[in-house]
Amino acid sequence: MDLLVGRIPFLVCAPFFHGFLGREREFPQVRFVDGPPSVHSRGLREGSIHLSPASSITFAQKPGAFVLSPRLCTSCSFEVRSVKLFSRFPIEDLGGRTVRLTSQSQTSVALLKILLRERYRVSVEYVDGLAACESDDACLLIGDLALEESERHRFPYSYDLGTLWQDWQGLPFVFGAWIIEKSALKAEIRPILEQYLLETEKSVESFRKDPAAALDRWISRFPVNLDKNSVLDYYKIIDYHFTDERKKSLEVFFGYAAKLGLIEKAPPLEFL
Repeated sequence: MDLLVGRIPFLVCAPFFHGFLGREREFPQVRFVDGPPSVHSRGLREGSIHLSPASSITFAQKPGAFVLSPRLCTSCSFEVRSVKLFSRFPIEDLGGRTVRLTSQSQTSVALLKILLRERYRVSVEYVDGLAACESDDACLLIGDLALEESERHRFPYSYDLGTLWQDWQGLPFVFGAWIIEKSALKAEIRPILEQYLLETEKSVESFRKDPAAALDRWISRFPVNLDKNSVLDYYKIIDYHFTDERKKSLEVFFGYAAKLGLIEKAPPLEFL
């Protein structure tokens, strides 16, 4: 049986996956499925993939179906840069205006809704989809699209959602977690899963040792419209260690998501 891994071809996830590029024959029982976080969230819920560094809210959308890697996540210290609200108005003045939402990450959408309702006490009209973002009052972008939009300077205001959360809660936000569907815990596949996660940790470590070379390998497979030095600077603020503080932050996030009806209830965290 193959281990089906949801691979996210965004720069933020490059450290997780770059170490496997060109080495696929060394992992004959691992099959990568490419797509954005929203696609892999659905795949996890439907059971079409076994694991992915998907949107963290996915864990709470099907209570009891998943476990988490205890060591790996996608987080930051304050600024994340790749999850941003771009706006024509100050965030506190967005009440009654239109905000376009990315379709690529349910966690980022939920986080924005929590921030606007609970921190800023504003009510807005949400519009789905990535249409002509420049015509909207504000829009939420993630991943490489957010990094590219920051370079265009088309909006007078931009807000980093990682910073807004940490300023408010005093905790680093967890945008992505390695979510594992429990079918991968069966005896015939669990050894493959555990070895894969160990190799993923090695991939992150090797990326940190030589990010320039690792990034070249990644961009050769997944090109981006960004200056290489800007991208390398981006990795200085991303962290992949699932610390106790970050686990606490995820629990707080689930509590707010349940309060706003974005999930049915806040589940207890369960780890591999």
